[in-house]
Amino acid sequence: MAAQLMSTSFSYYYHHQTNPIIAAARTFKPSPSSTCLNSLLSLQRFGVFQRTRQEKRRGYGVVVASSSSNAAAPLWDSWKPEKSSAASPSLSDIIWPSAGAFAAMAILGKMDQILAPKGVSMTIAPLGAVCAVLFATPSSPAARKYNMFMAQIGCAAIGVAAFSVFGPGWLARSAALAASIAFMILTRSNHPPAASLPILFIDGVKLHHLNFWFALFPGAAACIILCLMQEVVCFLKNNFKF
Repeated sequence: MAAQLMSTSFSYYYHHQTNPIIAAARTFKPSPSSTCLNSLLSLQRFGVFQRTRQEKRRGYGVVVASSSSNAAAPLWDSWKPEKSSAASPSLSDIIWPSAGAFAAMAILGKMDQILAPKGVSMTIAPLGAVCAVLFATPSSPAARKYNMFMAQIGCAAIGVAAFSVFGPGWLARSAALAASIAFMILTRSNHPPAASLPILFIDGVKLHHLNFWFALFPGAAACIILCLMQEVVCFLKNNFKF
């Protein structure tokens, strides 16, 4: 503390001794000219103070302007298409994902015919949303393999558990949906189509006999086929453009 005080005192003394304006002021004796010098010093300090205040106001003005511009954004912006600097999609970027979705559903439909005697269906509604995610936005977080399989298996199991505890009804659906969202946030497996699996199981009487096998079949099993189709679609999009 003593060393710091000595250093501060020395800096203050050195600054006042080496400052040419203060040194010149000391050489003057009280006279009308010294009064003018004091006035000049006062004006200099006042000018620095004024510049500092203007800079602060200017900085505050930037912040206020940005916040006001955010607040003044039209409410209907979210109803418009997302603005992108990229060019409009080519015909191949539209045809190949659509053809991949058609082929995927055709394969799952053929498997339905084979599994029909056992009362099992591979074509469930959430898989349509999975196709949209995998084929239309393959680089999105929801299309990651970890996110898809973790969410599909976890949310389906949550739906079975909720049905076992609460039975059919609004309470089971609400609890299963809330638990599914918490599960995806906790495991960092954001995959929105999986949130519909618990409700599908609770309301689907023909799925109740699967019990916890529903966590693997048909959702997770069908996703394996969709992942293979996604690789084919991405290959075609990258190599056959038109």
